[in-house]
Amino acid sequence: MESNADKLRTLTITSLDEEDDEPELPHRSPSGGGGGDGGSADYEDEDEDDEEEEAEVTLGFLEKPKREGLLLRHLFPSKAGGIPAWLDPVNFPSGNSSFCGFCGEPLQFVLQIYAPIEDNAVAFHRTLFMFMCPSMACLLRDQHNQWKHRQGNPCRSVKVFRCQLPRCNAFYSSEPPKHNDSDRPLCPGAPVCHWCGTWKGDKICGSCKKARYCSEKHQAQHWRSGHKNDCLQLISSSEASSSAQPTVGKVPASKSWPEYEIAIDYEGAFDSDSCDEGSSKSLVMQRHSKPDDMMQSWMDQFEADADNKCWASFQERVSRAPQQVLRYCRESNAKPLWALSSGFPSNADIPSCSYCKGPLCYEFQIMPQLLYYFGVKNEPDSLDWATIVVYTCQGSCNQNVSYKEEFAWVQLYPTTTTKP
Repeated sequence: MESNADKLRTLTITSLDEEDDEPELPHRSPSGGGGGDGGSADYEDEDEDDEEEEAEVTLGFLEKPKREGLLLRHLFPSKAGGIPAWLDPVNFPSGNSSFCGFCGEPLQFVLQIYAPIEDNAVAFHRTLFMFMCPSMACLLRDQHNQWKHRQGNPCRSVKVFRCQLPRCNAFYSSEPPKHNDSDRPLCPGAPVCHWCGTWKGDKICGSCKKARYCSEKHQAQHWRSGHKNDCLQLISSSEASSSAQPTVGKVPASKSWPEYEIAIDYEGAFDSDSCDEGSSKSLVMQRHSKPDDMMQSWMDQFEADADNKCWASFQERVSRAPQQVLRYCRESNAKPLWALSSGFPSNADIPSCSYCKGPLCYEFQIMPQLLYYFGVKNEPDSLDWATIVVYTCQGSCNQNVSYKEEFAWVQLYPTTTTKP
């Protein structure tokens, strides 16, 4: 079978060659849009939904990079954890965009997906970035606030940004990467925070004038973790030789989740018949268990609702490939895979695009399996979710903002919260 890495490269890079006979790929909508009427599914009549032809879903799996340097921004990676490989390396999200709307802390990088739109020239390169506050208390408040978008711009702890570039741009060659260590970006990126490595470092250490930070808290954390001593050495080095150009050490990224490459495969490649009835009942993963373990405790939570069609469908689909952390499909008939029959949005609950005022469409969702790979433990205030579904601008509009914020919908288990 073709390797996942090769398939990922096929899905994301081959459009650079502009081959006329390239087959249509399931994550590139021929119209550049999708989602139908406002992007959300017709949740009121599931029987009719079952009769529709299903869209082909692409699944994402995590694997460690085979060698260093594979996840750099000029190779247009899809990745999870670590620090983001910003597509536009200069014009980062600014203002309050980088902070949790509840606790005010800088958001932590979750994952990014390289998802160009084949016939949209301004989205020749296109990447979606997800960030999240690591506090479950903030996620609970986020889940409540997402229902309030019609009352204004609600605070959020989960944020998704879309960035896109034409083929000819100031940051990358118009030719496809060769993947032979000769690939280089056309220009350096903006300096980033020396503590988190994620957000723009627009605050500078007042002593050494070298270290940069995205927030005062990250500056204080870096100082306590060792920069206090490094700072003195940098000052001494600068005073000893005006020609010397001392540099701050590698970004600690001490608060980041482990870094993985996102490898892909089509859901249709997994035969549902290969999952026996017993395992299909308990393949949804707890944050402290391996993806293919039997999770009877979650089943016990839902025994009272054993006839729940949505839950049963969720279990069956996930059991085909229990290690999936991502489900992607931007076809016009694509619908999210909801874990529960409550706590999902109606058509009216999905807002319009904040920039062009056009409809949003479903594009991808992350699964609870991601928590296992990130090493999230079963502790108080540890993150947990059923699924987080992302809706993006159906037309992938090209307004004058490098990173456009899209809309994420959080579905939590009833043991943690209920619909407001």
